Amino acid sequence: MEKLSSGSALQDLSERLAAEEDPNKPCVRICMTGCRAYGAEDLKEAFAKEIDSQGMGDDVEIRETGCHGFCARSPLIAIDPQEIFYQELTPRNVPDIVSQTLKDGAVIGRLLYRDPESRERIESTDDVPFYKSQQRNILRNCGEIDPTKISHYIAREGYAALEQALFKMTPEDVIDEVTRSGLRGRGGAGFPTGVKWNFARRASGDIKYVVCNGDEGDPGAFMDRAVLEGDPHSVLEGMTIAAYAIGASKGYIYVRAEYPIAIDQLITALDQSRELGLMGQDILGSGFDFDIEIREGAGAFVCGEETALLASIEGERGMPRPRPPFPAQSGLWGKPTNI
Repeated sequence: MEKLSSGSALQDLSERLAAEEDPNKPCVRICMTGCRAYGAEDLKEAFAKEIDSQGMGDDVEIRETGCHGFCARSPLIAIDPQEIFYQELTPRNVPDIVSQTLKDGAVIGRLLYRDPESRERIESTDDVPFYKSQQRNILRNCGEIDPTKISHYIAREGYAALEQALFKMTPEDVIDEVTRSGLRGRGGAGFPTGVKWNFARRASGDIKYVVCNGDEGDPGAFMDRAVLEGDPHSVLEGMTIAAYAIGASKGYIYVRAEYPIAIDQLITALDQSRELGLMGQDILGSGFDFDIEIREGAGAFVCGEETALLASIEGERGMPRPRPPFPAQSGLWGKPTNI
């Protein structure tokens, strides 16, 4: 893919990539994040060997994805286009899945999820009780796309919101849209996002920053991890829109070092977005400049607090700072910062 120099070029690419996808081609979606702890890598290798040995290499896609969510049934897969859900698999199950399901379209009952109440076997992912009542918004792409392929993200209208913001809206329009949406922070305080962006927009200063708090030190909390590992481009796109809204040209993602997969996915996503002209200088030919740097946290729980996080990025000891001033007025290196 060539570097994109306009919004229309992005739209054309998105339409072409979507059209190139064959909805009828069998696709084995394997979680390659949390399921790795339960043998997902061995499972993937077994699929690759078996599919090749049965002469189906060009007919089946093996897609490495982020977390599917149902970690209690790991390792698990979903087979498209039927949406067949197989769980608690081992490499020994692979020959039957390839010969019976992928080749003949037959469902293997013993590998299906069994409802704990009705004891019935459930074939489709959408019918599994764990998924049935979910409406995924932030996690809409996790478990669906390969997070290392920007083409998957763009084919699902990725970066379309950025294109709309850059070419059809002023920064004030973006802030107004976010304010009217009712979007609020998910860290506990529930502060309105649009109001927060507006504070940083109105703050005086030629240099401003956008910082993503991916430290996530709370025990058992893996929301940040799931997004960063399974859909990193959504984070980059959101940060770029925020930067455009407040007038920032530099961003930082502060992610805990204990998330090596997330860091690898972010590095790959950043490289891909820069190559396509979606990050860096003159994004999509709009004249807007913005780039992102990754900073790894050293495991200090307190650095999840925003001012301690800023101190850590600056190379200082991660200690909370008294407020006011708030980061929107004096944040990273004393400059207006949206976290």
